[in-house]
Amino acid sequence: MSVETAAANANYGSAASGSSFYAAMRILPAAQREAMFQIYSFCRQVDDIADSDGPRPERLAALQQWRDDIDALYQGRSPERLKDYVDQVKTFGLKREDFLAVVDGMEMDVPQDIRAPDLATLDLYCDRVASAVGRLSVRVFGLPEDDGIQLAYHLGRALQLTNILRDIDEDAGLGRLYLPRELLLHAGITNNDPARVTADRFLPKVCAPLAERAKMHFQKSDEIMARNSRRKVRAPRIMSKYYRAILDLLIARGFAAPRAPVKVSKLAKIGILLRYAII
Repeated sequence: MSVETAAANANYGSAASGSSFYAAMRILPAAQREAMFQIYSFCRQVDDIADSDGPRPERLAALQQWRDDIDALYQGRSPERLKDYVDQVKTFGLKREDFLAVVDGMEMDVPQDIRAPDLATLDLYCDRVASAVGRLSVRVFGLPEDDGIQLAYHLGRALQLTNILRDIDEDAGLGRLYLPRELLLHAGITNNDPARVTADRFLPKVCAPLAERAKMHFQKSDEIMARNSRRKVRAPRIMSKYYRAILDLLIARGFAAPRAPVKVSKLAKIGILLRYAII
C-alpha cells in the first residue's frame, strides 16, 4: 500500500485521527513514514473488524486470522496481506507481541460491548489499543529502548483517555461505555446503561478525575520527550500537542449534557505544526 493510500484510509481513533496523524507522519523521513503508515493501516483494518456490525463469531474469527497471519509473518511465511511488512519488521525491530496486543485490544469490544469496565480493565484496554501502537511507533522513531517504552506507556494512555472523554456520546450510540466502574460508583451512578449514564447529571464527577489522569500522562510524556532528540520526538510531540488541545477544549466545555462536539481549529493545528515540525 502506498503512503498516500494508507494516509487516505488512516482513521484509527486510539492514537490518531485523520489529518492530525497525516500531518505528524508526513514530516518523517521516507522509510519511517512508510513504516508508520504500514502500522496504522494494520490498526485500521483490525479496528474495522471490531467495529463492524457483522456477527460476533465472524468478527472473532477474522481477528484470529490476523493473529495467525502475524505469527506466519514472524515465522518467515508472510501471507500476502503482510508481505510489505517484512522489511519494516526487520529494519525497525518491530515486535510480534505488540502487533498481537493491538488485535487483543480490538477483540475486547467483540464478545460483548464494553460497559463500565473496572479501572484495571480500562488500563489494559488503553495499553493494548494505544500504548501497543506506541511501542511499535517509538521503534520507528528511533527512541532509546527505555524512554521509548515509557513514552508509549504514557502518551498512549493520554491519547486514549482523551478519545474516551471526547467520544462519550458517540460510544453510547454504539452501546459502549468506557468510563470506569469505580468512578461511576463514586459519583453515585449505579447502572451501566450508556444512554442513562451519559444523561446523568453526575457525569461530570466521573469525567473530571479521568481528565486529570490524562493530564498526568501528558505531563509524563512531555518529560520523556524533553530529554530526547528533538528530531526523534517531532511526530509524537505533534500528536501530543494536538490531543492535549482537544483535552483542554473538553475541560473548558465541561461534561454536563448536552455536550457540543469540540474541534481544534485549523489555525491552532497550523501553529502546532509550525512550532514542533521544524527543527
